[in-house]
Amino acid sequence: MVSICLAAGLALLPLGAAQAQTPVAGDGGMALYTFDQDADGKSACYDDCAKNWPPYLGNSGEDKGEGWTLVERTDGTQQWAYDGKPTYYYVGDKAAGEVTGDGRGGVWHVLNE
Repeated sequence: MVSICLAAGLALLPLGAAQAQTPVAGDGGMALYTFDQDADGKSACYDDCAKNWPPYLGNSGEDKGEGWTLVERTDGTQQWAYDGKPTYYYVGDKAAGEVTGDGRGGVWHVLNE
């Protein structure tokens, strides 16, 4: 069957490979996450939460393109949000492309393209 597929120009992909998504990255290529507890474009992640899930901060006047906005945090800093959802890094990700925070506690989700 493999030779028939190759002769026909077809490729066999592992299950799920065609549906793979690319994580959206912030500075240094590190994956960005969203938090289910955030509501109305406002962050609910502060103190110990923000130590483990640092907010992806920006500055007024910056533009990241369609879908991206800045939301104000309670300390006055600006945090990037995508489609109204504030975005975060995860301290457990040690290298670009890692997504070890995805699904943590059932409330953290990697942001995909």
